[in-house]
Amino acid sequence: MRYRYRPQYFAEVWQPGEPSLAIPLACAGKHSDSATSAEQLASASAHAEAVHIGVWNETPGLLFSTQLPTDGGSMTVHTLQAPGSGGRLSPAEGREAGLNTPPFQANVMPDIPPAEGLVAPESVRGCHVQPKDYAWFQEALAHTTAAGLMAFSGSGHTTARHLTDRQGRKHFTGLEHAASMSIQDAAHTLFGNEYVGTNHVSRLNGPRVEAFSGVDKEVFRLLARGDVEEYRALVHASRGVRPRLTFDKNWGGPVSVHADGSVFALRLLPGQGQEPRPDSGR
Repeated sequence: MRYRYRPQYFAEVWQPGEPSLAIPLACAGKHSDSATSAEQLASASAHAEAVHIGVWNETPGLLFSTQLPTDGGSMTVHTLQAPGSGGRLSPAEGREAGLNTPPFQANVMPDIPPAEGLVAPESVRGCHVQPKDYAWFQEALAHTTAAGLMAFSGSGHTTARHLTDRQGRKHFTGLEHAASMSIQDAAHTLFGNEYVGTNHVSRLNGPRVEAFSGVDKEVFRLLARGDVEEYRALVHASRGVRPRLTFDKNWGGPVSVHADGSVFALRLLPGQGQEPRPDSGR
């Protein structure tokens, strides 16, 4: 029987060569009032409680409920924090984490065994990541993040190498065809840096808009060959200088660059009677 409660996300705090801190997150939102947000936070707590990392009942967590008033007023985000000393994936026992190790599906039993001294009460539904699982869990978090970044660039095959079958690896191993999915087939130079990814063109109330989603060329090269360790070293070293959100005149529109090497850019495509904008990549 499937357990329907689980956190939607994990926030991973990391730096190269150090164990990660993993924090379960649960989020919800609705056009409603604060009373509904309180109910959503109560439900979110059940989802966050479904995963314990390390010492029983010491896993930190973050819960969010976004309140969107029906009268058009300002948006409110309600937040609850659960403090705790757990969540740290220190190699207390077992092997060290190797982020370049190909991802694999571990058989972690879906129950939480809360032991109290020598007495072990009846287990409850959920997942308890214990010290023997720390290396696997840290590797799984790193590969899942890498897969998300590669999917953002439109590269199915490089996404697949960072996923297990249960995570949907086979979905990304088929034929990459432009008519059926986004594919990594574009390259642009933005702010003097090379990025590879995919372009999307759509109409916005008439005018045609081009969106480019991609990643730094060196980041893509590292993750395409499975080098998560070197990717993280590169991202950590450039985390203070890479983020940027401004207008790129050569591209012809706003560009957002994140610390992880991902980029998202927008521009209006030239219409009838307009001169084409410079395009440095195609």
